[in-house]
Amino acid sequence: MGKIKSVKFKLNRFEYVKPFHITNNISYDTQNIEVIIELENGIIGRGEASPSFRVNGEKIQALLGLEPVVNEMIIGMDVRNYRQIFDVTDKLFGAPSIKAAVQYAVLDAFSEEIGVPVYQILGGMKTKIETDYTVSIGTIEERMEDAKKIVERGHSVIKIKVGENLEEDIQAMMAIYEVSKGCKYIVDANTGYTPKQAVKFVTELYRAGIDIHVFEQPVAMHDIEGLKYVRWNSPFPVAADESARTKYEVMRLIKEEAVDYINIKLMKSGISDALAIVEMVKAANLRLMLGCMAESSLGVNQSVHFALGIGAFDFHDLDSPLMLKEPEFRGKYKVEGPYYFV
Repeated sequence: MGKIKSVKFKLNRFEYVKPFHITNNISYDTQNIEVIIELENGIIGRGEASPSFRVNGEKIQALLGLEPVVNEMIIGMDVRNYRQIFDVTDKLFGAPSIKAAVQYAVLDAFSEEIGVPVYQILGGMKTKIETDYTVSIGTIEERMEDAKKIVERGHSVIKIKVGENLEEDIQAMMAIYEVSKGCKYIVDANTGYTPKQAVKFVTELYRAGIDIHVFEQPVAMHDIEGLKYVRWNSPFPVAADESARTKYEVMRLIKEEAVDYINIKLMKSGISDALAIVEMVKAANLRLMLGCMAESSLGVNQSVHFALGIGAFDFHDLDSPLMLKEPEFRGKYKVEGPYYFV
């Protein structure tokens, strides 16, 4: 029997290889919480929370204080009945990254107990996915140089951060295009534009002959009307990220016909809501991509197995461990260039 004996939290800090700059935010390091679940039979399951104050309102000190709460919630429960544990941990709606890490650690422990990898427990749709690599905000020259290096690394999908300076962003996109023709572009404004700025941005690029595969979160998190305005005035597909944290928010986006894509991140939704969002989006004939916060290889492992198991995503934005200085690789997947596989 795989009953839970204890849940422990461990704080880990990782430095970025280079500062990571998105709209109105620069990160030099990240603090993540490793969640370790031990079963009564000695089996260990691991997950990782990568909190975000900007998106989820989470603070690391508050999350660490939830360790005894989580123990009280799930000790004695059997990981074989993991949907029961998901129902209990859904109450952690104020700490979605912890919810995600605990839920995945439960699946990981179950996986270890029965000898079946998590991606197969979740359906086993794929054995290989391709991740993009991100160009963060910088000078035009810095962004162009970063794009060159990404192409040299073998990536064919580039994520480009914009949203602080409209005119400079347009110039940067044109410069990046010149050194990366043939690549696919996911452009992410991280809520940085007004609706009219966003429309101007995509219109200028369209006129320049630059194709964007996904235009992600162009406007403020709660501006659903703005998202809808951009969608219906953009030649390119529009995605929600910060606006799509839970299944309830995604339901509203679908009803409002506000987006073409939903970017699922386990750190926003946990495993349980992510499973629901996949089916909702598919039923609405919309598209899916899968993203990350600042997870290490241990944390992105969760999204890799989710993506492989579900097999529903057009794009995988899972490059965070490639940007961090990690003492050791801890994922239960292999890496070869831009590909993650099992």
